[in-house]
Amino acid sequence: MPKFVVERIEADPSFKTKAYTALKQAITEMDIYGSKEPIRLDERNLSERLGISRTPIREAMVMLEQEGFVKTLPRRGIRVVRKTKREVVEMIQAWAALESMAARLITKHATDAEIASLFGLFQDFGQDHTPQDHLSEYSSANIAFHQALIALSGSQVLTDMTRNLLLHVRGIRQITIGRDNRAERSIVDHLSIIAALRNRDADLAERLARQHTLDLADYVEAHGDLLD
Repeated sequence: MPKFVVERIEADPSFKTKAYTALKQAITEMDIYGSKEPIRLDERNLSERLGISRTPIREAMVMLEQEGFVKTLPRRGIRVVRKTKREVVEMIQAWAALESMAARLITKHATDAEIASLFGLFQDFGQDHTPQDHLSEYSSANIAFHQALIALSGSQVLTDMTRNLLLHVRGIRQITIGRDNRAERSIVDHLSIIAALRNRDADLAERLARQHTLDLADYVEAHGDLLD
């Protein structure tokens, strides 16, 4: 069962906003596709853990439900939303479009040092420390790389548009990275993207970033067991 980690909220008038922020962060950081079991959230338990009354938690849940993070089911309580395979594929395709534009923007606006920092995410991996043999470590580096591409674009609009997509795309990347030698192929793709960014080749960087993520969409499409 995936862990749901929240920290106690200090007293403040804006309990609803703080509860919303804490719960959304906890959901975003969960591996929601790592288990087949439904992920249930209990208002009373959350009230105790956050140190606030149930009213702001209930109000925060309404906000989260409007954003598609949770769903209230009659007589079954509140559950964290998992997307269907079709929905996930479409979200990954949308991410591919947005991230490829981020890659183009990086070649125009990011500094050499910022681009070079992307290499640092993978510097510990090599023949004696392969991604496939250190999947948890590589999975974290993989997610950090895709987050960094959006951040280095310098576009607040892209950051805002991908924020909610990240929850599901990240979860799918985590459960697919260990399959069919995808980790080894992934690092090759990443290094090729970084090289194109470093050379300020906007067309190549955009194409490589888009194809890398579309390959994930194709993989999810072809392997229906991932989300069963």
